[in-house]
Amino acid sequence: MHPRAYGAALALALLSACGSDNDHDRGTGTAPPQAVPEAPVATPAVAFMTDVHFENVYGDFKSTQFAGIPTKDGRNATIRTMYAQLTSTRLFNENYFAFRAALDDAYAKGIRHVALPGDYSDDAQPINIDGIAEILKEYQGKGMRFFLAPGNHDPNEPHDDNEAGKNDFLTKDGKEQKVYATGNAACKAKDPTVVCTDQLMEQGYEKLLVKLGEHGFMPNRADVYWETPFSRYGGAYNYDQASTQAALANRHFEICAEGTGGTYKAAGETRLGRSYTKCTSIVDASYLVEPVKGLWLLAIDANVFVPNGNFDPANPKNFKGFDGAGNAGWNKVLTHKQHLMAWIKSVNERARAQGKQLMAFSHYPTMDFYANQTGAMKAVFKPGAFQTARVPEAATTAAVAATGIPLHVGGHMHFNGTNDTTDANGNFLVNVQSPSLAVYGASYKIVAYKDKDTIDVQTVPLNAVPRFNELFPHYQVEYDQLQGSPKRWNRTVLDTQSYGEFTRYYFGELSRLRFMDEYWPCEMKEAAMSLDGRQMLILSQLQTKVTLAQLKDVPGVLPLTAGCAAKGTAGSDGVPASQLAADWAAATTKADRLASAAGLTLASFARITAYDFYGDFHRTAYAGELALRDMGQERVSQYKVLMGAFPAAPAPIAMSGGQLSDQNPVHVAFQNQFKAVFGIFRGLGSAKPSGHFTIDLKGKKVSNAESAALTFN
Repeated sequence: MHPRAYGAALALALLSACGSDNDHDRGTGTAPPQAVPEAPVATPAVAFMTDVHFENVYGDFKSTQFAGIPTKDGRNATIRTMYAQLTSTRLFNENYFAFRAALDDAYAKGIRHVALPGDYSDDAQPINIDGIAEILKEYQGKGMRFFLAPGNHDPNEPHDDNEAGKNDFLTKDGKEQKVYATGNAACKAKDPTVVCTDQLMEQGYEKLLVKLGEHGFMPNRADVYWETPFSRYGGAYNYDQASTQAALANRHFEICAEGTGGTYKAAGETRLGRSYTKCTSIVDASYLVEPVKGLWLLAIDANVFVPNGNFDPANPKNFKGFDGAGNAGWNKVLTHKQHLMAWIKSVNERARAQGKQLMAFSHYPTMDFYANQTGAMKAVFKPGAFQTARVPEAATTAAVAATGIPLHVGGHMHFNGTNDTTDANGNFLVNVQSPSLAVYGASYKIVAYKDKDTIDVQTVPLNAVPRFNELFPHYQVEYDQLQGSPKRWNRTVLDTQSYGEFTRYYFGELSRLRFMDEYWPCEMKEAAMSLDGRQMLILSQLQTKVTLAQLKDVPGVLPLTAGCAAKGTAGSDGVPASQLAADWAAATTKADRLASAAGLTLASFARITAYDFYGDFHRTAYAGELALRDMGQERVSQYKVLMGAFPAAPAPIAMSGGQLSDQNPVHVAFQNQFKAVFGIFRGLGSAKPSGHFTIDLKGKKVSNAESAALTFN
């Protein structure tokens, strides 16, 4: 949809909403009311801004111990260190400016409805919640409305945590400062090295829904309709009745360690063969809102905080009694929030019956977010790498699809991606992963119904962000102070000229400082961090009997060692190490032919440094189509050559005591492992469209709206 069309659609929708708001009689019982579909109306586009992770960089700790870094304009910068940012899967500071830039951009496009599917704050601390509330109020004054869904960082726990804090706020001297909430043990012990303030406590549901209630969590008189999973309206909808039922006391459900309580408990206990334990009541912040006639926004609270071994029935609001929600996602919704599934199905049935354009969103993805590469990634990388524990199970995806909702926008993984599924009953579900504003690929999504069967999705990258480098002088002080420290980072990040370039460098450093150690097995890490693209292409063609153990005798051929291998016993059919030079030369000839056949030169592959390669791999995992756009046509073409260069059936790797043996020929481990790596890389870069695309609900397909979009296909 052209940007000007958003304003026109908005005006039409507002006009259509000017009639009575009492034309709805929608209970949420098991039998949705029969209704004649309303005449289609032009509904406005909605901007989805996910994982903002807002940190109030000029917030007030309300502490006499530490006010932050004094700035020339009289404010204090209360920011985290650059090292903390470069080793985290989210930025803490610059996203403050990115959020404003996204809001300004959406406003300029005529968009007035913005959904934030969770993790809109750093960790629900008062300093940050109050800060984002001020910004939302500012843009509300311009005519925008906001609709929030909870994320696992807001809240971090279902109840207040007065022991929380951070170790890495930046001082004016470039050092780290610990800042904790007053209930922290260090604060109780009056540790002089710790700043204590309840501005760093982590707030639970009750405080958050009071402070942010006007942003969807509570009904608004301007809404055409609003409900929760627990609403039971008698007669026509009205605001007063909705407000009464919106009270937090009316929005609790019972959760137990083993599953959903309440009316679901008996059946669960029967299946389990024993009684449920550690049962308690928690808020469910889900809601359905019709902000303008014809548009239904379904905000799903998919946080699942399961009572754990520390749960104390005598103190049920102790935050330590619950597991975090980060890895639970929709897998646990199915077992511990069963009431939501019935409600979501009811909402969808009513939306169809009444001709509503439904957009569902929650913090968590509903299906594989790695372009269906999760199984391959588990087989290749370290156990638990790439947070694969967060991938929804196939049965979970099927259950969500069975509710009938056509579209779900998720976040949590900070990814840009799209996937879909059609179940045996013909239910077609598209999951759109909206990227974080705080990582590489920082973008927001614009979602609009073109007609009742066609949804248009645009991804708007935030490459240009005003003031993105405002805090850089403070990082320079940190960098200078880190002379000789293992925490010293690549200063090039401070030379970047745009937010897009900054986040690209950030992700290179995140890969180098964290991902390579956490995710890549030893020998794979060495190869990925040592070889350029030219060497990789030659290695893909190499056939030799020279072993890893012999590499020390020919140090000038390629930069690999046997350092990650176990010592094995040399066989009798070995060849001298000097043979590697001749075998390398033969492989170079083959590699040159492959490059030439693709219209490239072998020499050009050397421009893909090791740092570029593993950075590109991780950037593609996170940003999908946007990463390929950033690489450009030549780099994409080079990677496609590498993806097709490996033998169809690489030789198996010889093991010694469960470890790679140093008696493997030089090429064997690389060809075996990196054939799989490049296969995953291809899959990540050949996924469903994730830039500008359309969803055909009737034809059950996702189509790219950008003819020039790059892909590894």
